[in-house]
Order: sequence, then C-alpha cells, then structure tokens
Amino acid sequence: MFKKLQKNRWSPYAAGLGIGITFLLSFFVFNRTLSSSVGFVKISAFLQSLFDENALDSTVYYKEYFENHSWIDWQVCILVGVIIGSFIAAKTSIRAQKQERATSLSFGSKLSSFVGGAIIMFAARFAGGCTSGHAISGGIQLAVSGYLFMIGVFLLGIPSAFVFRKFLKQES
Repeated sequence: MFKKLQKNRWSPYAAGLGIGITFLLSFFVFNRTLSSSVGFVKISAFLQSLFDENALDSTVYYKEYFENHSWIDWQVCILVGVIIGSFIAAKTSIRAQKQERATSLSFGSKLSSFVGGAIIMFAARFAGGCTSGHAISGGIQLAVSGYLFMIGVFLLGIPSAFVFRKFLKQES
C-alpha cells in the first residue's frame, strides 16, 4: 500500500479532491467544518491544568471552551491525525527522503518556520478562527472572510518569505 503513496510529487487536484471529500463528510456526517485551532486551546488548557488545577475555572478564555471539563474532542483528534499523517507523508515521500539526505535545515530555518507558524496561529485565534477554518472551510462555503484571510496570507506571506530567505542567507 505504501508503494502507491510513494510519489515524487502528489497531484494538487487529487489533494484538493481529498480535502473536498473530507470536508463534505465532516460537514454532512458530523455537522462540523474542518478546523483545528480550538484543539490547541484545549491542549494548552490541559497542560496549564497540570500545574494549576483551578486553571479551567479561573480563566475566562478557557471557560468558553470547557463546558464539561473535557479536553479531548474531535478537534484534538484532528490535530493528532494531522501529526500522524504528516509523519507518514514525510516517510513515504521520495522527494522528502532525497531532501533529507541532501541537506538538513539550519537552526535559523527551523526557528523561523516555527515562529512564523506560531504567529499565524496566534493571529488566526485572535481573529476567532484558524487557518484551516478560515481558508479551507471558509473558502468551500464561499465566505468572504475565508477569501480575505487567504488574500492576506499571500500578500504578507510572499514578501515575508523573501525577507527571511535573504536574512537567513546572510546569516550562513
């Protein structure tokens, strides 16, 4: 089975079709749109509650997401699935294996990727959603906010990538 998954590059049409089918199943079977940022909120609340058992009751932000004090829900499961799926994709991708052998990312590249991801997650949560919620679910539902979010991502992301690449090249 994994031999069928090993490709140099996946078709964007097949990937888009897969996302579309997943969205439709999620929407019509479970009455939920694809999103994951609340899963991060629940995981952070759980970690905080390990050190402060009153964290869920005393934090207004967490109260909104914890009606029954349960931190494992479908969004946390999506995050676990994304991590597992990403690992499988990386291990079965011929292109990723070649890149891993040819070069390893510098600490600066890894750090800037992490910081960029953290900034976009913070901004998306601040806006009341997440990247997948705004971009994928919003776009599929033809929501103006989804398209505005993606326009913003590209308008700010592309110039930022050029700046960081130039900065990282000077560093090494």
